[in-house]
Amino acid sequence: MDGKHKILVCGDVRGNFKVLFNKIQNINQKSGPFDLLLCVGDFFGADNGKLEAYKNGNLKINVPTYILGPSNSAHSKYFENLDDGEICPNLTYLGRRGLYTVSSGLKIAYVSGTESTDSESDSISNFKVEDLKAVVNACLASNHTAGDYRGVDILITSQWPSGTQEDAKNTSDLLAWLSAEIKPRYHFCGLNDLYFEPSPYRNVARPNSQFELATRLIALASVGNASKEKFIYALNVTAVDKMRVTDLIQKTTNEIPCPYDSMKFSIGGVKLASTEQSNQYFYDFDSTGEHQHRKRGKFNQDGGHQQKRPRQPNIDQEKCWFCLSSPSVEKHLVITIGDSFYLALSKGPINQYHVLILSVTHIQSVALLSEDDFAELEKFKSALRQFFASKNQVVMFFERNYKSGHLHINVCPIDKSIAWKIKNSFEDKAEEYNLTLETIPKLGEPTQLPDRGAYFVAELPNDETLLCRQMKQFPINFGREAILLTEENGDDKINWRDCLVSKETEIEYVKSFRNEFKPFDFTA
Repeated sequence: MDGKHKILVCGDVRGNFKVLFNKIQNINQKSGPFDLLLCVGDFFGADNGKLEAYKNGNLKINVPTYILGPSNSAHSKYFENLDDGEICPNLTYLGRRGLYTVSSGLKIAYVSGTESTDSESDSISNFKVEDLKAVVNACLASNHTAGDYRGVDILITSQWPSGTQEDAKNTSDLLAWLSAEIKPRYHFCGLNDLYFEPSPYRNVARPNSQFELATRLIALASVGNASKEKFIYALNVTAVDKMRVTDLIQKTTNEIPCPYDSMKFSIGGVKLASTEQSNQYFYDFDSTGEHQHRKRGKFNQDGGHQQKRPRQPNIDQEKCWFCLSSPSVEKHLVITIGDSFYLALSKGPINQYHVLILSVTHIQSVALLSEDDFAELEKFKSALRQFFASKNQVVMFFERNYKSGHLHINVCPIDKSIAWKIKNSFEDKAEEYNLTLETIPKLGEPTQLPDRGAYFVAELPNDETLLCRQMKQFPINFGREAILLTEENGDDKINWRDCLVSKETEIEYVKSFRNEFKPFDFTA
């Protein structure tokens, strides 16, 4: 896969939906097809009635469109009670802030709203320093190495960063700091009803890195503005992880100095920490520093497998239980961290050795993994097989890509003496729920799984793989139920909430697992 994408970006829509989508349809017919349309600034306006035709299906949006959240509290009502961010077909609210990684590797960082002037405010129309630190975490964690940081492809914000144009309105020191930290190749913004595209600027390299990455800032005017300022921008971009190093760092003759180098990043008198100094993330899993990991490994190379459609982003990544950059993650459950995956104790475990393999950054399923990430996942599975074999056990893995926004794989050890029961247990449960289980060859690549729909997959100890595509009203606890058929009184453990233990017990389980797993842990 070459990682190339044709992207459209537009400025504030402000309710001019028909003008925008008619324009996009014409552009797509003449120069497309385009993969995505990203909207910065205010999407809704004083009159939003024309959106009803798209909601009821009378009119269609031809390009998958992703929008930022409101920039004023009056528009917050339009973002309430959204199902996975979908406003109508092909129109999705990205969320408050996060990193949206397309399956081919294109990385889009986003921040909705304007900088909060009230430290106590929790409005979705504002962002605070904690929000931007989470975005930095996600961007650093998604990179293959901490030293040679490649940046992200696109940053979209509504507000402008400070320092880019004298007397500019709607600017934010926080966004200037964010851009200096994550070094996007393109930074799009809106709100000022002005088209502004200065020459690209060269960022300062991170410590121990050869990469002085360039950023092109582009501010867009509002859709259908009276001054006929540019409000749509088209680009053909190759994902940073797919680019040759020479192309990534190549300089142009018209570059300008970085507008943020001389700025002192402080908010409310408090100086912001910079990850430039240490290559570390903001989160800390262990006060001793034992498990602070830096990203490492080789860069992705060009080529690979067939391109898949972009996955649906989760609208509340800051509340995701599993994103390492999220304040909601329970850090005491983390056992060990690799480049793209980490191991953690399951919440409400079947037993103290019931753990999860989870993606470090936000991706929905194994079907959407790159070849490099899938290879690391296989290393985790191999290490776990060896670990449990040393305890005279076998292990099985199952993933439910249904009503779950973040990739997580259950890891369940089973005594060798009853391993023969496992396949029968799954078949019996499938018959009980009138489900069809396919037996597919040993799972060797993501393309064996459905990338365009929900699925359940179980990898048995004998290398057989069971796949269910029949996911309408799929039983959430199907995997646990099948495994627990092999245990006496297993019905008491079907719901994870019935298996919750105290935090102190969880910490003991994690410490014990970490110590026992150490000889097999390739991330150490």
